[in-house]
Amino acid sequence: MHVLDKCLKKLYDFSRQNIVYRIYERHLLNQIIQYPFPQHIGIILDGNRRWSKIKEVKKEKGHKIGADIAEDLLNWIYDLGIKITTIYVLSDENLERDPFEIDNIYSLLEEKLTRLYGDARIHNKQIRIKSIGDFKKLPDGLQQILKKLESRTENYQNMYLNIAIAYGGQQELLTAIKKIARSIQERRIDIDEINEKLIESNLYTAHLPQAEPDLILRTSGEKRLSGFLLWQSAYSELIFVDVFWPEFRKIDLMRAIRTYQKRSRRYGK
Repeated sequence: MHVLDKCLKKLYDFSRQNIVYRIYERHLLNQIIQYPFPQHIGIILDGNRRWSKIKEVKKEKGHKIGADIAEDLLNWIYDLGIKITTIYVLSDENLERDPFEIDNIYSLLEEKLTRLYGDARIHNKQIRIKSIGDFKKLPDGLQQILKKLESRTENYQNMYLNIAIAYGGQQELLTAIKKIARSIQERRIDIDEINEKLIESNLYTAHLPQAEPDLILRTSGEKRLSGFLLWQSAYSELIFVDVFWPEFRKIDLMRAIRTYQKRSRRYGK
């Protein structure tokens, strides 16, 4: 086959795939808009390194593509109107990986968040952005851009985007317990005043109108929460998809929402 013919065939196949994708996306949208959406979705972004290994490329490429997909995610939640999204980007345990890999992830995060600072979608849609995790463990440059984002969006209340970086669920609970213990020690509260609401008010998610995710989605096929929102996830619907994060698409998110909508939530009753 002539080189030009091959190129035209590839272009035709690509266009055809795009058309099919758009038709299926519209089909899914028509299905899910008939039912209530989850108000709060938690997403564990997993599988960058395994995707890189399968594709036989450097881990940096997997993280780069994963960061691009995370940027696309903002478009998807923007289009679908999901009120609260919490993404698990980097766990506290992840910080023990190879320093070169972690520095690469930090650089990608700083680049994407710097771009996000001037993103019109954030301000048009009034999206409040907040990081949750052990802020002090992050590099100064990353801390600065997160502070700027949080400060600029702190009065927005239409939508919420939480970015879990250097986050650990056990550490979050430990931090909350210490805050409450300090309040008791300083005689600002009595021990009998400790209840669920007090604990929730001392968690990283205290700023949210709904701290509990309705739906938690994890990519890569792993079926565990890895400490993600331990307290808040008590009655969350869990969905695990066999797709590595660099290959995650909007239709995967929409299918997860469709699965959520088909479930009966009884909250233990």
